[in-house]
Amino acid sequence: MNVAQRVAIVTGGGAGIGGALAARLAREGAQVVVADLDPDSARAVSEAVNADHPGSTVSAGADVSDTEQIQRLVDLAESTFGPVDLYFANAGIAGAPGLDASEQDWDRSIDVNLRAHIRAARLLVPRWIERGEGYFVSTASAAGLLTQIGSATYAVTKHAAVSFAEWLGVTYGDRGVRVSCLCPMGVNTKLLYSGEDSGDALGRAATRAVTSAGDVLEPAEVADAVLAAVEDERFLILPHEDVLDMYRQKGSDYDRWLRGMRRYQSSLLEQA
Repeated sequence: MNVAQRVAIVTGGGAGIGGALAARLAREGAQVVVADLDPDSARAVSEAVNADHPGSTVSAGADVSDTEQIQRLVDLAESTFGPVDLYFANAGIAGAPGLDASEQDWDRSIDVNLRAHIRAARLLVPRWIERGEGYFVSTASAAGLLTQIGSATYAVTKHAAVSFAEWLGVTYGDRGVRVSCLCPMGVNTKLLYSGEDSGDALGRAATRAVTSAGDVLEPAEVADAVLAAVEDERFLILPHEDVLDMYRQKGSDYDRWLRGMRRYQSSLLEQA
């Protein structure tokens, strides 16, 4: 899909990958609703993008785990720019390390990292089927293909996000709905370093597992990879090409891969 003259919603748009996506979309001629739980961050991104591309974005504060708030984003997009063509389900949270994660931690992670995608799709996919086209971009993680040392809530919900994106593509791909799923490793965002600042050995290991596994990319580099995939209508977006090799190794010998991950975790915990 060529994004020029298209209308997009980007969640988690107040910083990091989301902010970079908003800027990249506007540069390509799209009109964007920049949404974030923190309305001030969303506004700052929107104003910065509009300084370079006047009138290309509006901002909104929104908790995208709430269907009514997603609907308000859709309404804002439609009233400002027109029908929504692309939805970037990019908002995400890291979650607590280990089995110490509470019921509330699990609920919040499932709501933000998974149900927010489901709720947005329920609102938008029927409209896209009627129109014959639409694009859903899910930000998951390499942890959704491999796993995440440290945080079970993150690993489980990112696996689920990948699975939901796959299901959307299979179920509606022949009815005009395009789906892509972003699965990066380390990206230079606040989320990446949350484990290092957690005060927990598993949390510190989680951050070091990602930062030592490959290059830490800048959000703009990831946004470039996303827009290239959308242009090609390609499902799996892997800004870190090594992830595909790791994924193949995992599938070819699961037990060997699990043993290797345990050794890797032990080495990280020794450093922590």
